[in-house]
Amino acid sequence: QVQLVESGGGLVQAGGSLRLSCAASTSIFSINAMTWHRQAPGKQREFVAFIANGGITNYADSVKGRFTISRDNAKNTVYLQMNNLKPEDTAVYYCAALIRPKTYWGQGTQVTVSS
Repeated sequence: QVQLVESGGGLVQAGGSLRLSCAASTSIFSINAMTWHRQAPGKQREFVAFIANGGITNYADSVKGRFTISRDNAKNTVYLQMNNLKPEDTAVYYCAALIRPKTYWGQGTQVTVSS
């Protein structure tokens, strides 16, 4: 069992920045990949960013060039740096850890971007 705890959400004006953190209860070396997803009110959860154990990253088109996913192996933590935030980025952000064949989810952190 892996526990994931997200933090760093909040209220920010359009054009601002936030950095989300996702702390894992186990070494992230044991995790195949970690991802960030988000869910806006009335919408389905959607993929945001991915980082594999080897460091390969991938992003949703809607956040490319604005968001950066990274990891700190010593702290068992994955980050999502979000710059130039837009009102449409408002959502609950969730991190997930893939340890095949299971996926573990955090509880989510709210990000609200005002126009």
